[in-house]
Amino acid sequence: MNELERLRREVCDANVALATSGLAPLTWGNASGITADRTRIAIKPSGVAYERLRPRDIVIVDADGAVVEGSLRPSTDTPTHCVLYRAWPSLGGVVHSHSLYATMFAQARREIPIFGTTHADHFASDVPVTRQLTRDEVERGYEHATGVAIVERFGRLNHESVPGALVAGHAPFAWGHSVAEALDNAIALEAIAHMAFGTLSLSPNPLPLEPHILDKHRARKHGHAAYYGQRPLP
Repeated sequence: MNELERLRREVCDANVALATSGLAPLTWGNASGITADRTRIAIKPSGVAYERLRPRDIVIVDADGAVVEGSLRPSTDTPTHCVLYRAWPSLGGVVHSHSLYATMFAQARREIPIFGTTHADHFASDVPVTRQLTRDEVERGYEHATGVAIVERFGRLNHESVPGALVAGHAPFAWGHSVAEALDNAIALEAIAHMAFGTLSLSPNPLPLEPHILDKHRARKHGHAAYYGQRPLP
């Protein structure tokens, strides 16, 4: 199996998982992955139901979003994915969902505050929300401008330690070193959005997680001194 065949299979699996994990009802989401040389992106075809999706249906586009393999049209969000891949060379996968709670925060134009350790395990700070796009940006290239707004919002944030964002009035995007990791981050993003919504319902003014606890949870799972999980077998 060559790299594109493997990537098609991984991207197909991630897109199907968007539906089975409840992150994308109907056809409300898409996942993509990029080749090691960063010249080819595999992405879901536009409007195709997840239950019908097969690896052969996954569209291959170049770094600018032009179709190079496949008979179906790629996701309408392809330009957003392309912007993120160009901006952040460490990315191997991008996932866009319309998961319920994360989308509610996006529609409210409200960041997801870091109230607890579950959040800290996956995101090092509040999950950011982008600015709203201008009329001119929408008319000139809506999906491209969406990607630009995400990258712009991360001017002082580390996209590695905060692997997702909310697009104002729209929905979440998440990313990772692979499409499987991007999917995990999208699942985590929805879970912490749900927890934050419940926390705010129980307590209108909850305290943020204390920095020393946040730092401890980050250190347990990330970095050279991490001790969560198992060491690779010799």
